[in-house]
Amino acid sequence: MAAAAAAFCPSFFFSLSSITDSEGKNDNEISTLNRFRNPGSLLLLRHCRGTRISCSSTASDPTGVHHHQQLKSRRPPEENIREEACRRDEANASHGFSACYVPFDAPADTAETYSLDDVVYRSRSGGLLDVRHNLSALKRFPGSHWRALFDSRVGRTTWPYGSGVWSKKEFVLPEIDPDHIVSLFEGNSNLFWAERLGRDHLGGMPDLWVKHCGISHTGSFKDLGMTVLVSQVNRLRSAPLNRPIAGVGCASTGDTSAALSAYCAAAGIPAIVFLPTDRISLAQLVQPIANGATVLSIDTDFDGCMRLIREVTAELPIYLANSLNSLRLEGQKTAAIEILQQFDWEVPDWVIVPGGNLGNIYAFYKGFEMCRELELVDRVPRLVCAQAANANPLYLYYKSGWADFKPMVAADTFASAIQIGDPVSIDRAVFALKATDGIVEEATEEELMDAMSLADRTGMFACPHTGVALAALFKLRERGVINTNDRTIVVSTAHGLKFSQSKVAYHSKEIANMTCQYANPPVHVKANFGAVMDVLKKKLEGMG
Repeated sequence: MAAAAAAFCPSFFFSLSSITDSEGKNDNEISTLNRFRNPGSLLLLRHCRGTRISCSSTASDPTGVHHHQQLKSRRPPEENIREEACRRDEANASHGFSACYVPFDAPADTAETYSLDDVVYRSRSGGLLDVRHNLSALKRFPGSHWRALFDSRVGRTTWPYGSGVWSKKEFVLPEIDPDHIVSLFEGNSNLFWAERLGRDHLGGMPDLWVKHCGISHTGSFKDLGMTVLVSQVNRLRSAPLNRPIAGVGCASTGDTSAALSAYCAAAGIPAIVFLPTDRISLAQLVQPIANGATVLSIDTDFDGCMRLIREVTAELPIYLANSLNSLRLEGQKTAAIEILQQFDWEVPDWVIVPGGNLGNIYAFYKGFEMCRELELVDRVPRLVCAQAANANPLYLYYKSGWADFKPMVAADTFASAIQIGDPVSIDRAVFALKATDGIVEEATEEELMDAMSLADRTGMFACPHTGVALAALFKLRERGVINTNDRTIVVSTAHGLKFSQSKVAYHSKEIANMTCQYANPPVHVKANFGAVMDVLKKKLEGMG
């Protein structure tokens, strides 16, 4: 029975020596015990009233719980879920899981390491940093253990595992105390089967999926990284560290500022955001304002805002929240792990990611590669980075055979969140693409808007950045690079409602030099039966 329970709940090693048979048990207890033989919802354990379960730190227990716990139907009413997590002491560090900063792409034996509690963004040489985990400690547990552990946490309210990010806590920030975590239960986003788009418009692709990362608290994938960064800042500002951090700041094309502002508001930490004037949607602009951030609208582009925020954070006690800070990538990589979970740990063939500042493509690689190295899966998918043609420095670098990278001044694009000409994570992106035999593709403004609008006609409500990724998919299908039966994931990075202005302009055919072939404007009809019937008959005949 102990073995069955341990398999049932990979978070703990259960000693059920007090349960020898069903004699003297009520019907509910007998039913619950029988269910141990069928590993299902971990919540069933909560119905074992009055059963003493011994928890000890063993090879089946990476969280190191050392006390006896009386299982009840629910926690005491005076105790909230954060206090419950602290009582259970799941942050115990005896398991040896840890992480640190190292220079990006540093050798395994590098002597240059930094604590995650250090406020540092660059290596001694001025290069990027990366978060490196103690893989030898993680490898003490087989891949089957991690798969079962992560799966057991999905959909729960147990703090902080209700989050799609923090349900993989050991792979993200293993040493942070649950009480310091700032989470809005982000992640766990829908993997949408794009059946009709694949069948009717892409040559019959039966295994096409869209990962809706924009179905999140602030409407973008940026929440995944921001929960990690703001949690670490919350740790630094709290006892015993008490670091003098006055606030958190970022430059943004919209979504980063929204995520930062929401998480800082939840934590009670001041947020400062630099936004390029008149270059983001109103929905994106109002989010940090509503959450109480200090918003500076600056007459420059994103790259100009980025230069200014780096200068400011070098002089003031403001923690930098842009993807130059590698902590955010630890949260973003969990979207890759989540995709694997959603396919029952089967690896897709292709993952297509829109690219601007280029941290996200590396984050997806990092998530997939970490799972491969720890034997949760046996390979990684091929990655595609999709860029808008008006902001395509990575694409041009790729077309040169990785011979000549040139920053550019990005032109206006409807995919405003990736309107970046000098991406911070260029080296990370190139590394990820080379490691996965990846591809870079681009999309013109008309291509991305048509792809977005065509997808909408099949039941989606995509953002322009998803349109960039979809346009890249269309091109790769036309060239035969992606095959009909390849399992393909398109990453949708933001919610379409944040970009409704671009959709209105498209369907009103108000975009200069664009045909808008899938426009569907409203039909103005006189208020009488005959006029309505004429319009509907004509419409129905056209559908025949």
